Amino acid sequence: MKVMRKEKVVVSWSGGKDSCLALYEILHSQDYEAVALLTTVTRDYDRISMHGVRRELLEQQAEALGLPLHQVAISKGADNQEYEAQMKAALTTFRQQGIASVGFGDLFLQDIKEYRERLLAPLNMRCVFPVWQQNTAEFIRRFIDLGFKAVVTCVNPAALDGAFAGQLIDRDFLARLPATVDPCGENGEFHTFVFDGPIFQEAVMFRLGETVFRDGFAFCDLLPEDLSTGERK
Repeated sequence: MKVMRKEKVVVSWSGGKDSCLALYEILHSQDYEAVALLTTVTRDYDRISMHGVRRELLEQQAEALGLPLHQVAISKGADNQEYEAQMKAALTTFRQQGIASVGFGDLFLQDIKEYRERLLAPLNMRCVFPVWQQNTAEFIRRFIDLGFKAVVTCVNPAALDGAFAGQLIDRDFLARLPATVDPCGENGEFHTFVFDGPIFQEAVMFRLGETVFRDGFAFCDLLPEDLSTGERK
């Protein structure tokens, strides 16, 4: 009996719910094998770009998922040219290892999907969209029902009250969201950090820190916590 080889995929990883459920789908797929996580980190802040999560928590998250983490460093004022140059350099490394596919957690933003496809085409790499066009209300309910746990790390106050920063993603959270806000924050209303779930070997430990307003966004700082002592680092 011939055994079909799975296609190796590096997963574009923000640390949030969308990329997490995309990873979940890839891990449970008969066609793909997740081999690494690829994350953009803003070097000036030493945090996940846009999501505002400390690098240390990102690294603990990857360790809990049991996957290698490749970090792409960009400056705080990075334009598309800098981002694309750094991203292409990272992807070229994977391509040289024989990996030709990159998984993304995009749901319905067509322009972003097409941008990613244009970015990968010159590298002879293809995009994989495991959760593309899933209904966002059903998506987030499934995320919760599967047992994933996430916290809001970044909020756009122009779309959602900054007080939502630091809140857990659960049914109560969804019930309190204004009708104008996508339940997955797909229009940039909020971003998240997933700290536990069915694909985690252990939970990522943290405490809620201060919420600060910077560059037009509200960021809730997550403070790494030592599992053995319960002390903040």
